[in-house]
Amino acid sequence: MFSDFDRQAMRRALELAARGLTTTQPNPRVGCVIARGGRVVAEGWHARAGEAHAEVAALAAAAGQAAGAAAYVTLEPCSHQGRTPPCVDALIAARVARVVYAVADPNPQVNGRGAARLEAAGVAVEAGLLAAEAEELNVGFMKRMRTGRPWVRVKLAMSLDGRTALASGASRWISGTAAREDVQHWRARSSAVLTGIGTVLADDPRLDVRLPDEAGGERRQPLRVVLDSSLRTPPEARLLTVPGEVLIVTAIPASEPRWEPLCAALAARGARIETLPAAGNGVPLPAMLDRLGELEINELQVEAGPTLAGELLRQELADELLIYMAPKLLGPSARPLLAFPELAELDAAPTFAIAEVARVGDDVRLRLRPRAGGGAN
Repeated sequence: MFSDFDRQAMRRALELAARGLTTTQPNPRVGCVIARGGRVVAEGWHARAGEAHAEVAALAAAAGQAAGAAAYVTLEPCSHQGRTPPCVDALIAARVARVVYAVADPNPQVNGRGAARLEAAGVAVEAGLLAAEAEELNVGFMKRMRTGRPWVRVKLAMSLDGRTALASGASRWISGTAAREDVQHWRARSSAVLTGIGTVLADDPRLDVRLPDEAGGERRQPLRVVLDSSLRTPPEARLLTVPGEVLIVTAIPASEPRWEPLCAALAARGARIETLPAAGNGVPLPAMLDRLGELEINELQVEAGPTLAGELLRQELADELLIYMAPKLLGPSARPLLAFPELAELDAAPTFAIAEVARVGDDVRLRLRPRAGGGAN
């Protein structure tokens, strides 16, 4: 049974973990609070991969007050040597008496082993405090560790009648200034931003994060991924003119001599090209997500046209829709939100749970998640 103070301490640990929302990739966001006698004596959080984990940072801040104390951690302490030493060793060496963690670490190198190591050393261990909140903070890391794929968030902007552009293709701007700035924050927390070649050719987006630098350093830019089955990305595309990595995923054997000049031109602009075996007329989306998982992508934000967005939904590969709805009507001839097969029965329609509704300037932001039975793989 957890006390009110336990809950208060874990909520604070979650607040601390959220400070690493945009910086910890590919690691999870983790916070730690150390307390003695109902009083917090130290705090810490994980800021960047390769730097101290939350527990180690909190123990350093405790300056000798950790012996006999309780440590509240948002994720099961790690028990393996990664970029930094195991956190369980630091907790045991500091002689903490109790460790409370919110949720188990699904990393196969950790899952249950961290708790077992602590218990074997005589530390009291309790789990499950504010587990849902901790899981939500690390949806991408959790999914990647369990399935090998990133959390797929599809961002869309639409009018009240579900349209994304006029029949002519004009779409700037459906959403307002506040909504467009809000998108920047969602990009910043993402490990990668994915678009299709159609969007690159039509809109020439940058897909970078245009926010002030993080405290203590230059802002991390997410990997920009272009799904380009027939290798049509122009070397002068704007996404190749701004800092950050660009990955072009294609079905074209880029090693063939006829593609060498284009590949060389793209590489000269900093792009990396990877080929996946073609499926039908394009790149297989499941294989693409598997590859991004191998690249340690936790959260993938999709900013694409109706074809790619619709296909992710049709194949049940989208975990979440991030929709900005503007108080405008574009009419029946305007372009639809998604390219989706016509349904014969209403019961066959994909359904979603509303995770969040928020007003952003003059627009409304919706976060929707597929309901069980029609959700993402």
